Amino acid sequence: MTPLTTALELDAAAAERLIRPHIRETPLIRSQWLSDMADSHVHLKLENRQETGAFKLRGAAHKLLSLPQDQAERGVVTASNGNHALAVATMARRQGIKAEVFVSSSIDETRLQKIRACGATVRVVRGDYLLVEQTARKEGERTGRVYVSPYNDREVMAGQGTIAVELMRQVPSLDAVFVAVGGGGLIGGIGSFLKAVSPATEIVGCWPSHSPALYECIRAGEIIEVPEQPTLSVSTAGGIEPGSITFDVARRVIDRSVLVSEEAILDALREFYRHEHQIVEGAAGVALAGFRQVASSYAGKTVAIVICGGNASPDLTKMIEAP
Repeated sequence: MTPLTTALELDAAAAERLIRPHIRETPLIRSQWLSDMADSHVHLKLENRQETGAFKLRGAAHKLLSLPQDQAERGVVTASNGNHALAVATMARRQGIKAEVFVSSSIDETRLQKIRACGATVRVVRGDYLLVEQTARKEGERTGRVYVSPYNDREVMAGQGTIAVELMRQVPSLDAVFVAVGGGGLIGGIGSFLKAVSPATEIVGCWPSHSPALYECIRAGEIIEVPEQPTLSVSTAGGIEPGSITFDVARRVIDRSVLVSEEAILDALREFYRHEHQIVEGAAGVALAGFRQVASSYAGKTVAIVICGGNASPDLTKMIEAP
């Protein structure tokens, strides 16, 4: 086990104690239809039931609650087109911290209005999402404010790892956990904790084949630019920031990788709606589709799938509900 992984395991346990009053311990429910399909015991970790509708509140809460007073007083800067922005804005408002959020010009209007409704200042950047991140980080450095990365941050990653702390309370013996992967903060936090306390648990990373940035970086052995196509999994889309700590963590903790098509993502979302009566976002569909694609490998095993968020856009909601 690497020193970094060990440190993150300890951070996740401490982070869980720190943020517990500020977040919900989300339910873990058994999925009968997935269990029957795979002849296994499949559980769903419902992060869509988190207050802001996604797991991102965990990392944002841990980061902001960890700030020294002088830094909190100067305010924070972040970059996100959705769940991370909403999480930072929500926690900043609660803590009396000024937040400025950089977004790309492609942001969904519904998400943009939600971010503004939380009281954050919003700045729109024309260009791809990686450029948005780089612009926000530079602005933070110029003004002396902390930049709260969606994934490339130890405190944020440890905050996301609190999901694994809860999982171990809810289902102590876990053979595998399926996680959608974007920048790597979620799977890095979850994987680091589980490798320390439950090393037999397999960490399965799931990507949309249209947006496999971190997957391709791991394959290349370095952070590279990866061409992308539009995906229903907007929350995981985008490149990896040069020097991101998630790169090393992810390649150490991920045991298996699964790439899924856009058709498989939409079908998983529709089936989830039909069986679980909940509409969730595209990234959650990636983890569901990933499990369904390799389900035969997990017969007789206990599996958890992280339903990372439920903030589906109006257009995606219509696609899911379509007969």
